[in-house]
Amino acid sequence: MMLLLGLVAGCGGGGSSAPTTPTPPTTSQPTLTIDAAGVLGPKELVVPPGTRVLVTNRSTRARQVSSDPHPDHTDCPEINQVGFLAPGATKETGNLNIVRTCGIHDHDDPSNADMRARVVIR
Repeated sequence: MMLLLGLVAGCGGGGSSAPTTPTPPTTSQPTLTIDAAGVLGPKELVVPPGTRVLVTNRSTRARQVSSDPHPDHTDCPEINQVGFLAPGATKETGNLNIVRTCGIHDHDDPSNADMRARVVIR
């Protein structure tokens, strides 16, 4: 058996090829980020129908990411799938399939302009 493995390992030509490092796939998934100062950005994100948006919280405070209007959150229920977002966490919206504009805010701080943004699906 060992002899057979040695023969198999020896086959394949005499040239040496450098090992290749796989290139990671590029992801261009749209992202909204709450920065360390508690500002949600970008303020407007344009995406095609069917897109999911990542929301990342880089602040030290937990957030409750919700769709407009407050307190019903009925304009874009797919946004509400993000929900509670702990510091350092990233979550994804549902598929934004319907062409429309979705306002976003922090349910626990709905009048904070720094935590308001919109996703335009077109």
